[in-house]
Amino acid sequence: MTQTTDFLAPARLGRLALPNHLVMAPLTRNRAESDGTPTPLMVTHYAQRASAGLIIAEGSTPNPVGQTYPDITAIHTDRHTAGWRQVTDAVRAAGGRMFLQLQHGGRVSHPATTGLTPVAPSPVPLPETIFTPGGHRTAVEPRGMTADDIRATIADFAAAARRAVDAGFEGVEVHSANGMLLHQFLADNTNRRTDAYGGSAERRTRFAAEVTEAVADAIGADRVGIRISPASTVNGVLEDDTDGLYAALLARLKGLDLAYLHLVRSAPDTGWYRRIRADWPGVLIGNPDLTDLSTEGVTRAAREMLAAGADLVALGRPFLANPDLVERLRLGAPLNPVRDRYFMYVGGVDGYNDYPALGELPAQPSSDSMVALDGPRVA
Repeated sequence: MTQTTDFLAPARLGRLALPNHLVMAPLTRNRAESDGTPTPLMVTHYAQRASAGLIIAEGSTPNPVGQTYPDITAIHTDRHTAGWRQVTDAVRAAGGRMFLQLQHGGRVSHPATTGLTPVAPSPVPLPETIFTPGGHRTAVEPRGMTADDIRATIADFAAAARRAVDAGFEGVEVHSANGMLLHQFLADNTNRRTDAYGGSAERRTRFAAEVTEAVADAIGADRVGIRISPASTVNGVLEDDTDGLYAALLARLKGLDLAYLHLVRSAPDTGWYRRIRADWPGVLIGNPDLTDLSTEGVTRAAREMLAAGADLVALGRPFLANPDLVERLRLGAPLNPVRDRYFMYVGGVDGYNDYPALGELPAQPSSDSMVALDGPRVA
């Protein structure tokens, strides 16, 4: 892509023409039905934000055991596919474009939510509580994945990618970040395997690479992105060898000609960011760690991200609170503040579809939302 610091200028992502350089980051908000099917609330939510250059829809599980929290979306049944089709149809009618993030929680799961024992590279439990339909509970020890489990999970990701395309998505993002299953294979404190998927950095990257390769084979590499979060400790993962680990992963992935690489909380002044940008030949999506959510703060962060070599800029909370974020930034208009974190995960309209566009009056929270349980601790 041609380098620019004008995030409102048109851009391209492979065969996709984008109206601007802004990407709506995937945001877990627990508004699906209990079986993972998208709801009418979600149709409205994403259509409201169709002015983004690209929307990456929230993480959706490729199989039942991969579910993280209650009311998380999925993409492994015909009902899921049909539900997502309603979302993509609405977004396309509003002029938007969507990818779907494929997310397997691994040990970030609980039998109280799925009815299944979580799986992970090794039987190392999450070192914190996890949100379930009955509230926060102590995490259980996951079952270490067998070779058959690994093969089946790779196949599930590929099948989910095909379903996503059938549901109308332009492509998918493989979630290999934030302490989810693929990241658990990457991190040495959660991967204690002694077989071909554990030990050296090259072996620990094998599962993430094979998942991505299988997804690219299923729907075409130009429809596939991958999300990584180097040095992140979210959900208890630790990497002792971040530089070598991601050098090994990128060495295997960069020959695939993927649609993009998405870096989570990618501060442009970090050494690992500069090394990854220098080593990645394709489109790079930067995701700044915003501390200033004002118009000026978001504008400055987006320009700095592009100036540091990112091709597109992914924003989460600004899009959550501002359905017309692109127009507000274009006009220099004030941004809506993000409502209390409580409202992010309780379900319903409040803190989800009630953020006003320019010229609209702010809505008042409905009384029935005030009795909901505390939500999961996710970004």
